[in-house]
Amino acid sequence: METMVNVFLFGKKYEVPESATIMTAMEYAGYQLVRSCGCRCGFCGACATIYRVKGDRELKVALACQTQVVDNMYIATLPFFPLNKQIVDINGVRPDDRIMMQLYPEIYSCIGCNACTKSCAQELKVMQYIAFAQRAEYAKCAHESFDCVMCGICSSRCPAGISHPQVGLLARRLYGKYIAAPSEQLEKRVAEIEHGDFETLISELMNRPIEEIRELYNTREIEE
Repeated sequence: METMVNVFLFGKKYEVPESATIMTAMEYAGYQLVRSCGCRCGFCGACATIYRVKGDRELKVALACQTQVVDNMYIATLPFFPLNKQIVDINGVRPDDRIMMQLYPEIYSCIGCNACTKSCAQELKVMQYIAFAQRAEYAKCAHESFDCVMCGICSSRCPAGISHPQVGLLARRLYGKYIAAPSEQLEKRVAEIEHGDFETLISELMNRPIEEIRELYNTREIEE
């Protein structure tokens, strides 16, 4: 028998396997992840979680999919964190030093506490990419924020109220639209797909067993 531990999900006590992540512990306890996470046919970053371990006064944040439970862990999820999302026509803006001031002026209120970086489940240098955004260094901001899954944990800890994921997203859009060199290979492949050159291959792939598709994905060749 696997060792069991006590956890408290939304205030209610459950016994769950010691090896479980917070996410699998919730499912073990009977919770259904209605607002689906990325690994549950939804989108990555939707399992942002707050927890505290009995005897430790520190309130911690994490992604439920990658955090293992411990005994006497008190858990609550963040199904949504209200970020400041500005709607932008990417064709009507330019990567200059005014766009961030117009759309996300709160980034200039950063006090340098580094709470955003310390709380990031992806271990991104969040405060650093905000500093790049302040200086209109959008290529650097895009690079540093590239792995962001938009969970909002960093923003939940920010005393200045910065919406870090949205700032990073805007920087990546500006970089992709105006700064990055055109990708001839990508443009060629998109044209081939639109022409229907891969319809047979895609149909064959979709009919393969899910485990085979997963293995193909996990062993794919990734360009530098």
